[in-house]
Amino acid sequence: MKGIMIQGTSSNSGKSFIVTGLCRLFHQMGIKICPYKSQNMSNNSFVTHDGCEISIAQAVQAEAAGLKPEYFMNPILLKPNNNSSSDIILNGKFFNKPAEKNYYKNFTQTYGIKAVKDSLNIIKNNFEAVIIEGAGSPAEINLNKYEIVNMKIARLANVPVILTADVDRGGSLAAVVGTLELLGEDRERVKGIIFNRFRGDIDLFKPAVQWIENYTGIKVLGVLPYVEDVSISGEDSLSINDKKKFSKINIGVIKYPGISNFSDIDLFEKEPDTSITYIDRLDDLNIFDAIILPGAKDTLRALHWLKSNGLFDAIKNFSGFIFGICGGFQILGLEVDCSESLELLPLKTKLDGTKYTSQISGSLYSDLSVKILGYEIHVGGSICCYDNKKYLPLFKINSQAEGIITDDFKIAGSYVHGVFNNDRFRNKWLNRIRHEKKHGERPIYDTSTVKNDSYNKVAEILKNNLDINFILELLRHEDTNFQRE
Repeated sequence: MKGIMIQGTSSNSGKSFIVTGLCRLFHQMGIKICPYKSQNMSNNSFVTHDGCEISIAQAVQAEAAGLKPEYFMNPILLKPNNNSSSDIILNGKFFNKPAEKNYYKNFTQTYGIKAVKDSLNIIKNNFEAVIIEGAGSPAEINLNKYEIVNMKIARLANVPVILTADVDRGGSLAAVVGTLELLGEDRERVKGIIFNRFRGDIDLFKPAVQWIENYTGIKVLGVLPYVEDVSISGEDSLSINDKKKFSKINIGVIKYPGISNFSDIDLFEKEPDTSITYIDRLDDLNIFDAIILPGAKDTLRALHWLKSNGLFDAIKNFSGFIFGICGGFQILGLEVDCSESLELLPLKTKLDGTKYTSQISGSLYSDLSVKILGYEIHVGGSICCYDNKKYLPLFKINSQAEGIITDDFKIAGSYVHGVFNNDRFRNKWLNRIRHEKKHGERPIYDTSTVKNDSYNKVAEILKNNLDINFILELLRHEDTNFQRE
């Protein structure tokens, strides 16, 4: 099939950033391009129009390519439970066995490889070309026999590979040379190298580029600058910034183990007067105007973690605004599976093993003109006790009450992921905080335009710093001389 694959010398080397930018750039050129990652590991997920679950990174790439996200763009999603086990989402649906010790032997070579082949066939038959994202490094020789995310995928799709290295973390020259040394026969698939996240005077790096080309015989396609003012939704917790930053409105986000869908918080970074800080230990919460409890892969584990480090009592006694999303919403209730929770909202949660995934549309219960779009991903359900005085429904979804909010708007929660991606709702919530702090209210911040501008800016950065004509030649050329799987 026609396409290219972006692999990295390490995790977090910028593969997702490059794939997203190329998806937008080729979309601008009128190419019907499809993003693809055979297997992703992330608790940041998205629900497609037909109720399938994929990594949010591929959903973002689809959006950049002008497409609706589909399950075949990420047929295998691993959602970590702990250091040794992950839930498997296969073709968008929950698989009945977790990824544990024998995952590579028992799953990847049976259900996994079939899903990969089927999804690649769908893409081949419906798109002009594919941009495939690898995972981690292709030089993990201990996994070569069973992996289905790096060079095995390049062979199955029969596409050339572009290798990217992160200059900012240091050691990028050694990382490139070492990776190529360990690739064996697959080394011939690598047709280009990209150096990513370079800071400083590019002239100082030109001798390194020349040396790499002479030593490896592989063309360097460009050096991308370190970019600070453009962001796309992160796919894992490596991209969470833990540094404290303060503005007029300061929001603390609880970073418990197994934090999921922290992309729900991303757009607060775009608000001109708002900052977010991730909290992973007992802190003085009074420095914040609001606390958000995001999704949690394992609500009971997150609840135990809060109790063990003192944050449980600190949140319970916090006097500012509090909002819980999904697992965070469950934690705000009276109990979760008979375990005492924060008792800040009147709901009881039972984790009965039933998983719900669906897209959501509705409105704010108190103002039907404020529309809500998002999605649900949760296990079990909750019983909410409204009293029409202090505790009120937050949203109206399909004529049903959803979520809870106190009459003073101070404490609220919902199962809806992406709730703060709705500009009018986010603005309404922030203006309540601004009003309490005696700041002037701000107009609605149009994040749909900001997101689109971000995709365009990433595409422009790639266009200005990479040999796009060479990449286009790779994309459009099917080489029958490549070794096939």
